[in-house]
Amino acid sequence: MPLPAPPPDRDQLIARRAAFGIRLRAARHQAGLTQEEVAERAGIDRPAYSELERGLRDARLSTLLRIEIALGAELDMLTAKDS
Repeated sequence: MPLPAPPPDRDQLIARRAAFGIRLRAARHQAGLTQEEVAERAGIDRPAYSELERGLRDARLSTLLRIEIALGAELDMLTAKDS
């Protein structure tokens, strides 16, 4: 039986959260929405949404899907791996 994948390196996780936050903020700006508007439409509080944009918080898939709908953005764009 293969061993489970190791957890991500802390620095890698921090970098990926930051990159995700940058893409999330760009998608919000492209949609012409404020953090408050996205948070309200996605059913989360604004401070939690702000932490996602700043790379300080992980999000559940269900939250990401609600944000995707609120922004009218494709989830694969938000979670795309950096080149």
